[in-house]
Amino acid sequence: MMYGWHDGGWGIFWMIVSWGVIAALVWIALRALSRNDDRREGPGDPKDILAERFAKGEIEPQEYHERLRLLEEHRSPTSHP
Repeated sequence: MMYGWHDGGWGIFWMIVSWGVIAALVWIALRALSRNDDRREGPGDPKDILAERFAKGEIEPQEYHERLRLLEEHRSPTSHP
């Protein structure tokens, strides 16, 4: 009498199901981890982004000050308590 994977074909079926479950769990875990990384690295504060662009020389001082003024004028009251 034989036991194991050759026992009527059910052993192969359960092996495939087991590997499928393991692969699904790994996929779910990796996906959850990548979503957490995306949330932490959000777009950032607009003033910080503007200052960074100015520091890199991407925008001129006049443009920097004008955009900073616009950001301060149109700042949402809900964004700052």
